[in-house]
Amino acid sequence: MTPQSALAELVARLGAHRGAAVLIADAELGRWPAAGVAALKSQKLMVKARAAASTVCPGCEQACTMPVHSLRRAGGAHSFIVCDKRSDINRVPISHTQLLQWRCDVEAVCAFIAASLGVRRSNRDHDESGLLTIGIARGNRRVQMLCLRAGDEVAVVAGSNAVPLIELVLFRDGTYSIDATMIRDLVDSATPADLRYTPSNARREARKLATRAMYDGWRKAYRDLKRQRPNMSDTWYARQVAKLAIGAGRNAETIRKHMKG
Repeated sequence: MTPQSALAELVARLGAHRGAAVLIADAELGRWPAAGVAALKSQKLMVKARAAASTVCPGCEQACTMPVHSLRRAGGAHSFIVCDKRSDINRVPISHTQLLQWRCDVEAVCAFIAASLGVRRSNRDHDESGLLTIGIARGNRRVQMLCLRAGDEVAVVAGSNAVPLIELVLFRDGTYSIDATMIRDLVDSATPADLRYTPSNARREARKLATRAMYDGWRKAYRDLKRQRPNMSDTWYARQVAKLAIGAGRNAETIRKHMKG
């Protein structure tokens, strides 16, 4: 198993649980690649969960899965299994490490994707299609709300398009990341008007982000013009910006109102 396949296994389990939280025993993680496990923990894709309420009993070769009982005594808690299968076995001690387990859920995956891409995490609300919003991402030509779909397959969704999450993940220098180039391609190729995949608030956020970027372009052009021609009126500057591509067809008066904000 490689670090890449370790994450693939984790994502596959999320898909099998249709987005419900996945628990993995610490003992199982000991068989996974150390570099991958370290990255999963440090990047919060897995966090320590409550001690397991049941485990495989080590009392005999039958290896039954049994509930765990714990008693608090001086020096800490003592855990054990009560065997009801054989008369020659009663209590079987269970070590603390045998009960350690780690938790992964879709919220952790969304936070990882947002952090990797440097996008602001959106409000964590599902729309009617069962999508979990991640945040607004930029392509080369447009902006889109990225979402996570956790069905049989965990996928990143933008507009009408979706890509399996595992196809977007890289592992380099001991760290997992999302391929930003593939995300830009996904954003640019998606159809934003497809209501099946795009939450309504995502389109509003995308429009706000595009408008903010347009205003930022006006302000930069205004500052550049003012350095070149420092004694002109605001109306003159606004008219010059309106002639540029970043004027976006807006009239000079609209530009004047926003170019100095």
